Amino acid sequence: MHTPTRSAPARTPIIGGNWKMNTTLASAKGLAEGVAGACRRDGLLGSVEAAVFPPFVYLQAVGQTLGDSGVLLGAQDVYFEPDGAFTGEVSAAMLKDVGVQIVLTGHSERRHVIGETDVIVNRKTRAVLDAGLRVILCVGERLEEREAGRTHEVNERQTVEGLRGVTAEQMARVVIAYEPVWAIGTGKTATPADAQDAHAKLRDVLTGLYGQAVADATRIQYGGSMKGANAAELLAQPDIDGGLIGGASLKADEFASIVRAARG
Repeated sequence: MHTPTRSAPARTPIIGGNWKMNTTLASAKGLAEGVAGACRRDGLLGSVEAAVFPPFVYLQAVGQTLGDSGVLLGAQDVYFEPDGAFTGEVSAAMLKDVGVQIVLTGHSERRHVIGETDVIVNRKTRAVLDAGLRVILCVGERLEEREAGRTHEVNERQTVEGLRGVTAEQMARVVIAYEPVWAIGTGKTATPADAQDAHAKLRDVLTGLYGQAVADATRIQYGGSMKGANAAELLAQPDIDGGLIGGASLKADEFASIVRAARG
């Protein structure tokens, strides 16, 4: 198993708030204002990165609200083709055009509710990177896979397939989010030791793909019901480099408390 070394580079924690299919125009702007204000007021973004991922229809309004706060504007999804007859889809170039800086791919809800395959997730990941944007590639096992002892097998497959064709140079713009599907929206959380074990094994996978230097530099977030009350304990683990937050990101103060915990 990977053991962090003294020579490994310090990784800047990154906290992402995935708003999913929530908010109205007014509440999205209000939430963005609250997040940006808290981060600015408390000086939270010097040693931590924060990003919010509103619904597509509110991206431009949220981006304008965030302004120069330093909070990154993220998109929850993307389509892999640059343009064309793809009704309802949104390209990476369109996202970039409205100020998006970072994009989620492979979120468990896209995989298990919408039905996206590893191949589709990979095509989306490469489209985001080819557009010059940053990406958070999400991986994680379902409850039945965990109970069958297949956690690492599933995480390894999704990581290897998700990064197929991604270069070592492009990895500087990639974050991996480990999101145990059984812990999303359920209130259940992996123990810090279990989460650390999964993250360390993912870093081993990255070492096999790209070498130790890239693996040590790549940030791996935890995405399973992190909230203000448990963030510090999870973020204290050596291979947990941030969080991808769901429900707790819909309250500006709660989200800011997680960013504050990441700052240490």
